[in-house]
Amino acid sequence: MSALQQPRLRIFMTGVGGQGTLTATTLLARAALAAGLPVTSGEIHGMAQRGGVVESTLLIGYKSPKIGPGEADILLGFEPLETLRALPYLKPGGMVLSSTEYLAPLSVACGREDNPDIETIKARVGVCAGTARFLPCRSLGLQAGAVQSGNIALLGALCALGALPFGVDILADTVRATMKPKIADVNLKALELGAAYLA
Repeated sequence: MSALQQPRLRIFMTGVGGQGTLTATTLLARAALAAGLPVTSGEIHGMAQRGGVVESTLLIGYKSPKIGPGEADILLGFEPLETLRALPYLKPGGMVLSSTEYLAPLSVACGREDNPDIETIKARVGVCAGTARFLPCRSLGLQAGAVQSGNIALLGALCALGALPFGVDILADTVRATMKPKIADVNLKALELGAAYLA
């Protein structure tokens, strides 16, 4: 594939510490490499262990791991308030996939901010995004066997939408190759549930 034919994609991911935002980034990066794609990723995270905001980037076909305001083709939100706060990074008409289930970030837990209701968030996302889909990631993770695998359910949904230059099969192979068998089984189920949710 020539440089002109290489897919180019900027993905901005955001969530709260403990949701597996960085794990999801690593899995997507490894899957892209397995598909023979040039990939760069970066992490911006603060108080992750205390429920703070965790942000990361994954870029396919770009050399820099940075995503500026209005540049992300896809915004993956593992927590709905963080999805809302990351909207400035989305390019006009970009794609948003977000969990509908709150995990109160530190600012809300401390009472500095209030959580807007999910319908308000959906409306705000709808103004910016060309495609916006929402799913109950934590519930899908629990259904798969571990609430922590909700991040993988979101990746399954992303694959189901055909938004990536590789399919769910490559992502599933990456899960098998990088995780212990018992953990891999739960995450493969979450991947399947996330993909099926948007079918």
